[in-house]
Amino acid sequence: MTDDPVVHRSADVAESARIGPRSRVWHLAQIREDATIGADCNVGRGAYIGPGVVLGDACKIQNYALVYEPARLGDGVFIGPAAVLTNDEFPRAVNPDLSAKSHDDWTAVGVTIERGASIGARAVCVAPVTIGEWALVAAGAVVTKDVPRHALVVGVPGRRVGWVGRSGTPLVADEDGWVCRETGERYRETDGALTRVEADGSGR
Repeated sequence: MTDDPVVHRSADVAESARIGPRSRVWHLAQIREDATIGADCNVGRGAYIGPGVVLGDACKIQNYALVYEPARLGDGVFIGPAAVLTNDEFPRAVNPDLSAKSHDDWTAVGVTIERGASIGARAVCVAPVTIGEWALVAAGAVVTKDVPRHALVVGVPGRRVGWVGRSGTPLVADEDGWVCRETGERYRETDGALTRVEADGSGR
C-alpha cells in the first residue's frame, strides 16, 4: 500500500500546492497555489481550497465547500457540503470611483478552525472568526463571532445553545458538571468556557 496522495484527473491542483501522504482529492476540486493539505485528508468533489490555505492532518472537506485564503484548519476538522469560509470583511467588486478592485485594494482576513471542530452543511463562517477545538456549527448557521471550544452553535446569526463532547454528541448536565453519554468523558464549565476533566481531576 502506497502513501502517495490520490488526485483525480479532473481536479485542478497548482504545482506549488503540497498534498500530504494518503490524502485524496476528488472530481473537479481545485487546490490553489501554495495551499498545504496534511496527511490523510479528503477533499470532496468541487471543493475549493484557496491560495496559501493550510489544512492539518485528517481533515474532511465535503463536496462543494469553499475554503478561502488565508484560512487555517487544525487536525481532524470537518467542513460540510457547500459550507463557506469567507475572507473579506467589507466586500466590494469596485472602488468608490467604480474602478475594478485589484488584489492590492483589500486585505484578506481568515477563518481559523481548531482541532476536531466541525462546520455543518451550508454553514457560513464570516471572517475573521475562530472556531474553538471540538466545537460544532450546525447546518445552515452563520457564524459572525468567535466560537468557544466544545460549543454547539446554531442559527442566524449563530448562537451557542449547548456543549458537545469530542464524539460530537451533545453533553448532558449533572450535579458534577457536564458528561458525554457516548464516551463517559466529563467536562467542567467555568466563565463560559468548557474544560475536559482528566481521570486525576485536572483539566485541559
